[in-house]
Amino acid sequence: MPQESRPRGAPALRESETEELVRGICFKTGPPRYLGAELEWLVYDAEAPDEPVPPGRLEAAHAAARALPLSSRLTVEPGGQLELSSRPARSLTECLDGLQADLTAVRAALRHQGLYLCGLGQDPRQEPRRLLREPRYDAMERFFDRTGPAGRAMMCCSASVQVCVDAGYEEPGPLGHGRRWLLAHLLGAVLVAAFANSPGSRGPYAGWRSARQGVWSDLDGRRTLAPPLDAEPRAAWARHALDTDVMCVRQDGEGPWEVPEGLTFREWTRGAGPRPPTRQDLDYHLTTLFPPVRPRGHLELRMIDAQPGDDGWQVPVAVTAALFDDPEAAETAYRAVKVLADSAGAPAAPRNPLWRAAAVHGLADPELRAAAEVCFLAALDALPRIGARPEVLSAVAGFHERHVATGRCPADDRAAPPDRAAAPDRAAAPAAAPAHPYGKEPRT
Repeated sequence: MPQESRPRGAPALRESETEELVRGICFKTGPPRYLGAELEWLVYDAEAPDEPVPPGRLEAAHAAARALPLSSRLTVEPGGQLELSSRPARSLTECLDGLQADLTAVRAALRHQGLYLCGLGQDPRQEPRRLLREPRYDAMERFFDRTGPAGRAMMCCSASVQVCVDAGYEEPGPLGHGRRWLLAHLLGAVLVAAFANSPGSRGPYAGWRSARQGVWSDLDGRRTLAPPLDAEPRAAWARHALDTDVMCVRQDGEGPWEVPEGLTFREWTRGAGPRPPTRQDLDYHLTTLFPPVRPRGHLELRMIDAQPGDDGWQVPVAVTAALFDDPEAAETAYRAVKVLADSAGAPAAPRNPLWRAAAVHGLADPELRAAAEVCFLAALDALPRIGARPEVLSAVAGFHERHVATGRCPADDRAAPPDRAAAPDRAAAPAAAPAHPYGKEPRT
C-alpha cells in the first residue's frame, strides 16, 4: 500500500503531548449531574422470529427509523442491530422518559414492516453476517480476524445496555473520580451476573448465561481489558491507550484503510507506521478501545447484556444510576464488591475468574448473588432519593424479587439449566476453568 501523507494542516503528535491529551480527554471531573444510556437491539421478524431478517428488509427498517424525529441518536451496528443513544440527562427520569418515547416511535415504525426489537445479548439465529460495508468495519473485521471468530460475533450478533455516568469529583470520597472508577470495575462482574441475558446454545459458550461476555473476553488480548486499577486513573488509562495496538490507519478517498500489525499508538508517535499520527488519529484510536469501562470524559459501563421486554432495559439503568449518584448507596455497593473482587485476584477484568464466573453462572454463583443482593437493596433504598418514579422503583423491586433474591438472571428465564450447581472455589484454583453448571466445560 502506498505511503499516506498527513492531512494538510494537521500537525503530527509527539508522545508526551499525546499522553497529556488522553489524560485531559478521558476524565472530566465535577459534580455528578448527567446520566446517559445507549441501548442496542436485535431486529426480528414477527412472523418468523427464528430466521434472520433479509438485508433488504433490515435496510428498509433502518431507513424508516432514521426518518423519525427522535431526541436520541439512532445508529446502525455492523450486523444491522439498532442503537439508541440518549442525550445527557439531568436526572434518571429525564433519561428514561426520553429513551422510552423514542423507543415507542421506533417500535411503531418497525411494526408496520412486520418487525420488532428484541432485547437479547447475543443473536442465536445465525452466523455473523455483516450488513454495513464501510472502511471502518472492513478494517475492524480484518483486525479481529487475526485472533479468531469472536470479533465478527461481537460486531454482528451482540447487543447491550450501556450506562454512562459522570466521572465524579476531583476530590476523594464516595463520589470522587478515583472511587467511581474503581466502583465501575468492581461492580462490573455483579452487573454481568445479574443481567446476563445471552444464554449460549452451542459452540464454545454453550451453557453460559452470558455468551456475549464470553465473546468479549475472547477478543484481542489488550483492547478489551481494563488497565491496572492500583494506579492513578488518568495515568493508567493514558498508558493503556498508548500501548494498545492501532486498529487501522484511516485515509481520505476510496480504498481500504491500512491495518498494521503490532503497531501501538506510542510506537506510532515515535516514528513507526505509514505516516505521523494526528490529533484526529488519536481521537479515532480511542473509539476503537473496548474495555468494560471506557472513560470518555464520563464513564461508559459496557458490560450489561441487552434486556428482555419493552422496558426491561430501565432496570440496569436505574440500578446503576442509584449506585453511582447516591453517596450512601455508592459506599454500600463499594464495600460489598471490594470484598468480592479481592478474592478474584489477577488478571484484569473481564478475564479474571470473577468475571468468568459471572458470565458462566450468573447469579447461581453464591458470592455474586450475595453481592448483588446488597447492591440491589442499596439501589432500592436510594432510588426515591434520586427522584425515581414509583413505576421505576416497582420494576427494580420486581427484578430483585424474581431474579436476585432467587439466584436467577434473565438468561435462566429463556433456558433453565437442569441443575443449579454453585461455582467452585475460585481462590483455590484461579487459573482453571470453573465447573460448568450444565455439566460441560467452558472454553479456557
